Amino acid sequence: MKNLFVLSVLLLMIITITSCKEKKTAEKVFKVEPEETTINWTAYKTTNKVPVKGQFTEVSIESTTSASTVVEALNGLKFNIPVSSLFTKDTIRDGKLKKFFFGTMQNTNSIKGTLTLTNETTGSVNLMMNGIRKSLPITISINANTAIIRASMDLDNWQGQLAIEALNAACSELHSGEDGIPKTWSEVNIEVTTNLKYK
Repeated sequence: MKNLFVLSVLLLMIITITSCKEKKTAEKVFKVEPEETTINWTAYKTTNKVPVKGQFTEVSIESTTSASTVVEALNGLKFNIPVSSLFTKDTIRDGKLKKFFFGTMQNTNSIKGTLTLTNETTGSVNLMMNGIRKSLPITISINANTAIIRASMDLDNWQGQLAIEALNAACSELHSGEDGIPKTWSEVNIEVTTNLKYK
């Protein structure tokens, strides 16, 4: 009887330990991957505010963490976007943006930032551009393992007036509407989509 009791206790311990190990192995985590991240932007030209769309095709992530939630995986994330990866499906436009816009800025071979999430819907990015570091408010939409981050950026906050003027002068005909007035807006809307790895 005593042997039977000891055997039952040992069997129960083995089942419990095995169960815990299986539970631990089954736990999945979220992780941000650069190749699963798309950075789109929309700028505006002419006094009628005609949209010009483009993207950055490369981003490097300096600090990635595996986390149990999407918010935890994104929070504190540091990124670096090379300006050379700018792409608008128009090579002439791409060249002008790199030369006259980003080329006029100080120390802007890349755009750097750090994400800070307040909760599942809001946060900010500490963005470094033109030698200036500023906080940019963001909104977040999360669906399963996909996060969409949106922001409306005013380039004046990064002292982008000279860069805007240089681009406007270089593209005066293309940035002129029916009124003949060349206009490049300081507003840029940004949308970043990242499909986090979940494994």
